[in-house]
Amino acid sequence: MSEPVLLVVDVGNSNVSLGIFDYEGDQANLTHHWRLSTHREQTSDELLISLVALLEQEDRHPDEVTDVILSSVVPPVIPVWERVSTKLLGRPPQIVGPGMKTGMPVRYENPHEVGADRIVNAVAAYELYGGPIIAVDFGTATTFDCISAKGEYVGGVICPGIHISMEALFDRASKLHRVEITRPRTVIGKTTTGALQSGILFGYAGMVDSMVDRIRKELGEQARVIATGGLARRISQESDSIEEVVPFLTLEGLRILFEKNA
Repeated sequence: MSEPVLLVVDVGNSNVSLGIFDYEGDQANLTHHWRLSTHREQTSDELLISLVALLEQEDRHPDEVTDVILSSVVPPVIPVWERVSTKLLGRPPQIVGPGMKTGMPVRYENPHEVGADRIVNAVAAYELYGGPIIAVDFGTATTFDCISAKGEYVGGVICPGIHISMEALFDRASKLHRVEITRPRTVIGKTTTGALQSGILFGYAGMVDSMVDRIRKELGEQARVIATGGLARRISQESDSIEEVVPFLTLEGLRILFEKNA
């Protein structure tokens, strides 16, 4: 019997992250990963064509995939991915949501309010590093997910994401222009570009450090801090609190949940 080949899919508001895990015995390795734009109007046939093309680009045949697990914060696309999985495997995917075993008690007042991606990140952070831990995800929103030393999801923080904040600023301020998110030479900007870059980069790094400090005080513990998401590495270079960047935290979390529910 051939080893499992797991396709993990995380649908965010802006992007879809996909990965292939190849198993050798009890070991799973992330061998391929991709990022696509999220299109709510895309059909299952269009998605399947894109997926097959990505696999074939890596000399992988779609028939090699044995299992699919999906998390999504965009409810309308879930049925579309269910059809993709059914066309690919003959059955729908595992879906992160109510009823799935996570091994992590959720101490939210209403656990159903917690986004699937946040639970996935929390499970991955605790499984990989233990607790207490804070997982910071720089996505469409910047989220802080807090896990206790006992492995409980105790809650978190949601802030506007960097790109969302930039777009809102540029749309509302006609004299400001889009800039590359890069480190300016000085904190005090000598040009409009430099001033914007300082505010974006140093401002968000400062926000992260301030939030982490406040969270640690409430937890009463010196929680470890890890970061993921597209701008995690850039922000971490200016942050005093981020200890490690884990680029594929969500994909690893999906793998862990798949194994817990296999």
